[in-house]
Amino acid sequence: MALLEIKNFTKRYGEVVAVDNLNLSVDRGELFGFLGPNGAGKTTTIKTIVGLLRPDEGQITIGGYDIVAQPEQAKRLIGYIPDNPYIYDRLTGREFLELVGSLYGMDKKLIHERIEFLFDLFGIEEWGDEYAAEYSHGMRQKVIMASAIMHDPALIVIDEPMVGLDPQSQRLVKGVMRKLIERGTAIFMSTHTLSVAEEVCTRIGIIYKGKLMKVGTLEQLRADAKMEGKSLEDLFVALTGGEREIKLWDQ
Repeated sequence: MALLEIKNFTKRYGEVVAVDNLNLSVDRGELFGFLGPNGAGKTTTIKTIVGLLRPDEGQITIGGYDIVAQPEQAKRLIGYIPDNPYIYDRLTGREFLELVGSLYGMDKKLIHERIEFLFDLFGIEEWGDEYAAEYSHGMRQKVIMASAIMHDPALIVIDEPMVGLDPQSQRLVKGVMRKLIERGTAIFMSTHTLSVAEEVCTRIGIIYKGKLMKVGTLEQLRADAKMEGKSLEDLFVALTGGEREIKLWDQ
């Protein structure tokens, strides 16, 4: 059984079908890239995987646990990195990680050890004891990433991991993701940064107008589209409406 199973998942907002009968799975040790244009259904899918939304139809399981029927068991297996990282402004980075560790029932000694390790890994040590109200977006993103992996989850769900990160931090995050999948962690990642997806994803799914268009390795997607040698950006544009002719107003 795959770690993440999405079966016949449909989500509607009134008359609008945001996600239409989605079926896919993600195995342990896999970095799955979930790609699509704005409004394609990516964030709706992610929020349903982590239990923030409920499916109108279908089922989502993590490690065999249904996210609706068995939310506590399922969520213990998940680390979540949203596209808009939120930390309580009156907590320090250290206090926030202590809170997260306690919510997952981690031993206090392990929480302390894990925080020191993650502060060093993400370069947080210089400002980790400052209040989050003073953090930049990139600083918040690093603390959220640390909080998502500190309990050693089986599945990490990421919505736009590189937003607000400088090139050095982006390189670090890509390295961390590679190490995690080497350890057997599964990663489900949505991103508009196609160069990152092309570089790190082991498999890719492209969603468009709520429907899953293609799933496979980059090589498989290129072969299916008869676009061997083309970039992921070229492939993505071709599968989601093609290139638009650009014209500007006359002088």
